[in-house]
Amino acid sequence: MSSNAKLDHVWNYPLLDAIVNRRSRRFSSGAHLDGGALSYKSKLDPQPLSLLEEATLATAAAGINGYVLVDVPFESGSTPESGGGNVMAALTGRTGASADAVHATSLFIINDEGTYLLKRPQDLPKLEIGDLGQMARDQRMEEVYQRLRIKLSEQRAGIPREVPYIFPFNKWSTNLPGTTYFLPTSDLTGMYLNILLSTFDEQMALYVVDERNFYRPAGVGKFAQSRGGKLHDNPKDNRYIPLVFLEAVVLEFVLAEQAFMVHNLSLVEQAMGLGGWTHFPTMSDTTWFGALGFQTGVQTIAQTMGGGFFKTLLLNLLKKNIEIPYGLGLEHDGEVLIKPYCPPYYKSMEEAVLAFVDFKMSKKDGTLKDNSAAHPWQEEKGQAIKDSIPPYSDDCIAATIALCEYVYKRYNRFPAYYGPMRITLGHQAHHLDLAFYDKFYKPGAYTETQAQHLERWH
Repeated sequence: MSSNAKLDHVWNYPLLDAIVNRRSRRFSSGAHLDGGALSYKSKLDPQPLSLLEEATLATAAAGINGYVLVDVPFESGSTPESGGGNVMAALTGRTGASADAVHATSLFIINDEGTYLLKRPQDLPKLEIGDLGQMARDQRMEEVYQRLRIKLSEQRAGIPREVPYIFPFNKWSTNLPGTTYFLPTSDLTGMYLNILLSTFDEQMALYVVDERNFYRPAGVGKFAQSRGGKLHDNPKDNRYIPLVFLEAVVLEFVLAEQAFMVHNLSLVEQAMGLGGWTHFPTMSDTTWFGALGFQTGVQTIAQTMGGGFFKTLLLNLLKKNIEIPYGLGLEHDGEVLIKPYCPPYYKSMEEAVLAFVDFKMSKKDGTLKDNSAAHPWQEEKGQAIKDSIPPYSDDCIAATIALCEYVYKRYNRFPAYYGPMRITLGHQAHHLDLAFYDKFYKPGAYTETQAQHLERWH
């Protein structure tokens, strides 16, 4: 069967069929489940996914699909505080949805031939976005995939196959030979700065306090309404929020990106007739970062508490002020591929904030203001719409800098609670050994699509 015929079948597979038949199907060709009533050893050899199969899945998870519509009000109309559309971080879209088009999540792809990183929209020239989106619609999956992926290693990246790095019940099935392992990895810092700029914009004007510092202002005291500023520091206004809530929102937004990616993988696997499943990839926060080649930073126990001199001294004397590592950026062959908006990639949080504002608002190459970049609007209206997008006020930027500097100086990392990088979900795709399901399960454990996969695709 030709590549086009294979993709036509996937392209035309009923969406609701994919939804109702979506299952975690863990038993891959070559696998060995050893222990309990389901013990079984595959009689098949591991069978890696073809380039077309992998490219189709990668496109579903994090492919470029053109321009977002940005159908939001940039300024208030007749209703007060009804603008703020400059919260959009870009005009580019991916198949895995992203809050405000921040695209905080990178996708790593691991197989028998090595370890790869898929470029995000912000890693590409803006004028390529439309072409890549059209190529995906034209089913040129392999071509797009090869343009987007960067090979980081000739080896299959992995972590120790032992507790506490892998849950005991996942040892037998995770990141096996022949499988393709998808690992969404999120940079929280860009989303954090984007949310802060909206938080401190005149449309919202929220006031942030630090619950670990007796609910004192998180660096933004001088911007309070009670001191002549615009931020609502009266708790009765319901715009008075603790730092932990703010950082939880940031985390939830970027984890939603990871969830969209892996859910897309699950649905397209069903349409293709493959197996796979989503899981929590490790119990250790830094194990995968080390395996993928990330730089790491450290935060001491005292710093997690925002402890001053005396707490730090006491913990040191008790020998309990241990260092907690966390993932930072990723560099490869002298190039920074993933660069969080925080030190050491910037001299200070002030420099990081200004760099992010410039990333969005620069008329030379900003994602929202670049006069030369393509956009989703009618050509005769596009430039006027771009010109109408309001910049951030000086007070908004200053409040954002103040909070970020406060967090970094007090807790020695940014964000304070989580560190800049986060891996929460992993997803494995593979060819199934249907004999396992025939031996133990009632009919319906897999569909005709799985039964016909090898004949249709191989």
